[in-house]
Amino acid sequence: MAPRLHTVPTRLATGAYILHEGLGKLRATSERAAGLHRSAASAYPFLADLPPERFTRALAIGEITVGSTLLLPFVPARLAGAALTLFSGGLVTMYLRTPAMHEAGSVWPTPAGIAVSKDVWMLAIGASLLLEG
Repeated sequence: MAPRLHTVPTRLATGAYILHEGLGKLRATSERAAGLHRSAASAYPFLADLPPERFTRALAIGEITVGSTLLLPFVPARLAGAALTLFSGGLVTMYLRTPAMHEAGSVWPTPAGIAVSKDVWMLAIGASLLLEG
């Protein structure tokens, strides 16, 4: 049940990137955890009551899970695509809900939003993997 050859490059690149980010967040400083939490809570107010360190650890575990799902060759494309689509959909939604990240009345990023706006590519890759099945 190996992945189809044409899905390997996107799964490897995206999975390795997300896994790396998740592993890095496991070692996040208090300041970084507070910044990540602040950004997420501004778009998703229900996260405001969660302590920043706990939020960052949960985010790290989620990223490690999604990255690993993409990298493991026995995980079907649809399952890997579903995981990536849910994860990146949350990031794109955060981008759209945060006015400072995009120009007023537009989806085009401001300088502050460039780092998150690229997550639309992960959403497209996830959708592509979902359609693969």
